[in-house]
Parts: sequence; structure tokens; C-alpha cells
Amino acid sequence: MAFRASAIRANRAIVYTQTGDPSQVLSALTYKPLPAPPAKTVNLRFLLAPINPADVNVIQGVYPAKPSLTELAENHSVFIGGNEGLAEITQVGSDVSGLTTGDWVVMTKAQAGTWASSRNVGSQDVLKLPRANGLTEVHGATMTVNPPTAYNMLNDFVKLEKDEWVVQNGANSAVGQAVIQIAASRGLRTLNLVRNRPDLADLTNKLKALGGTEVLTYDDLTDRTLTSTIIKDWTAGKGIRLGLNCVSGKDTTSMARLLGEDAYMVSYGAMSKEPLSLPTSLFIFKNLTTAGFWQSRWYKRHTREDKENLMKTLVDLVAQGKLKEPEYEIHSISSRDSDEVAGEKIRDTMARISRGQYGKKVLLKFDDAQ
Repeated sequence: MAFRASAIRANRAIVYTQTGDPSQVLSALTYKPLPAPPAKTVNLRFLLAPINPADVNVIQGVYPAKPSLTELAENHSVFIGGNEGLAEITQVGSDVSGLTTGDWVVMTKAQAGTWASSRNVGSQDVLKLPRANGLTEVHGATMTVNPPTAYNMLNDFVKLEKDEWVVQNGANSAVGQAVIQIAASRGLRTLNLVRNRPDLADLTNKLKALGGTEVLTYDDLTDRTLTSTIIKDWTAGKGIRLGLNCVSGKDTTSMARLLGEDAYMVSYGAMSKEPLSLPTSLFIFKNLTTAGFWQSRWYKRHTREDKENLMKTLVDLVAQGKLKEPEYEIHSISSRDSDEVAGEKIRDTMARISRGQYGKKVLLKFDDAQ
């Protein structure tokens, strides 16, 4: 009976037809119930889907990954928002193996359009999420971007041993908090840099409760004793061999000076919207290596087995209590609202996000039709 109810449910998606300001171009669109899935596809019901900063950039038209037009209604092709989300399989095509009704899955295809109640997708574009004690819908919905980014940056560039240090900026971001927790699970120490703020003591306590070793502000980087004495004492003279950058600009230039010999600086963002500028001396005298990381590229270049192993590793950390849910707020798209009203609500949400009024991860949930 549960499947029959999902099969006749009216569907809705958050869509746009042209790039621009999300608070202006997004709308809600109701579309017909899904037919039975073709042979190599599955029908999905999305449980939760986050609004990530990259999603905003995609809608603005300034992100490298582009969505494809989807015909949700006759002669009505649209872009569906959302790259990440947790879905439940409601029906499986005849030529699909390894997946079954009721499985939780996440998307492996970039810009798949997760801001929708239900979708039909190719079975190769989803990955089954192992069930485990403690794994919540929030964990699942936020499992394919931030935790993998943190895990892969900690593993793919430098082989760090227990008690070695990692320095990162943007430490209170979703990726930063995942870095802290995953590093702590491996016995690594983290130096976490954040902006100075009135509630710095509370933020410091929060990051240390997650497993962070030290928390400093960018203002602290002006202290010359950091590099001459403090870092040497903390690292027993070994230096810091991995730096993670999501800010760029002058603060990252200062952070780079904390790195020791043969270190890597890995960049995965530029929140300051300023270029990354590094002294030539770091390359000559410390043999610094710089690299960029993009989780979407990782998915494209790795096998399905690699992706499955990554998800299993992260779910195991959740089951062990070593990877917590991000702080979140759920915004429901009510089936009782008209498309016009639902559209107004999502545009208001995006406007509030652009003004920085949410300090938590915003998750979209489509209420069942009545």
C-alpha cells in the first residue's frame, strides 16, 4: 500500500528557466505522477535535499558544472535545482540489479536536480547508502559533498601519521567541521582558523567539542611567534604538512607561512572572492606544493567501487559516533500551497540565505500530497 500511495502522489520541483539571482528566478512547478520506470532506471522519492553554496552559484550561472534541461511537463523544459540529497527508491526497472524498493540512495551524477519530490533517474547515477545505527536522513542528505571533500583532502595528498597537524581556514564551515571530526578519528591534530567575532569563545568550544585541537583567528596570524616558536612546539619541530584553504586572499597567504617543509596547500574554495597569492620563497625554500580539490571531479574520475567504499567509510564513522549531523533547519514545501505560494516561499528563503540569515544547513523537504 505504501508503494501505491507514492505512485499516485502529485509531484513538485523547484525550477528555473534562466540563470540569475535565485531569489528572483526560482519557482515551484507541479507535474504528473511518475510512470513505471524504464528498464535501466529507478523511481525515487526525495526525503531531504540541502541548499549548498554551490547550488546558489549554479543558479547564478557562475559555477563550472551546469545542469541539463528536463521536460517535467509537456513542452515545458526547465532546470531543476539541487545537486545533493537523500532519496528512497519507490520502484525499480526490470533490468536493474543491486537496488530494491525502500533502499536509501544518494546521487553520483552532478547537478541531478534533487529539489524535487520524485524523479526517474538512471540506476548508474545513484549509489545505495548502507544503513547503520545512528544514520539519519540528515546524514544521508548531506553525505555526498562536504564529508567526502574533507575525507579525500585528508587522504589524497599527504600521508599523515597519528599526532601530525593539519591547518585549515573556514574551520566553522560544513567542510571544516567534517575535517575536524575525520582528522580526530585518525588521531590527527587540527589548527582551526576562523574570523574574529563576538561569540568567539562559544565557537571555539564548539569546534573543540568536535575534536579540534586549537582554534585561532586570522588576526592571530600577525603574531610572528606562531611560526618561530608556537608551531614548532606544537609539532615537535616537524612542522605542519597539510593546509586546507577555502578562503584565499591575504589571510590564506598568512596561513601558508605556518606550513613546514614539503607541505601541501590544498584549495577547495575562495570565500573571500580574492585571488590566492603565495610568496615565492615558500616554493623555493620549503618546497611547497599547491593543488586544488573538487569533489565533483573526484566522482568523475573514480570507479563505482571507489564511491561505494567512500560511502561505507563515512557511514562507518557515523555509526561509531565520530561524524555528527551538521546543524540544520528544515524548510518544508507544503502540498497545500499553490505553485505560486510555494515559489514565493522558496524565493524568500534564498533571499534570506544570500543575506546570511541562516547559520545552519537549510534542507528542503516536500510534504506528501493530501
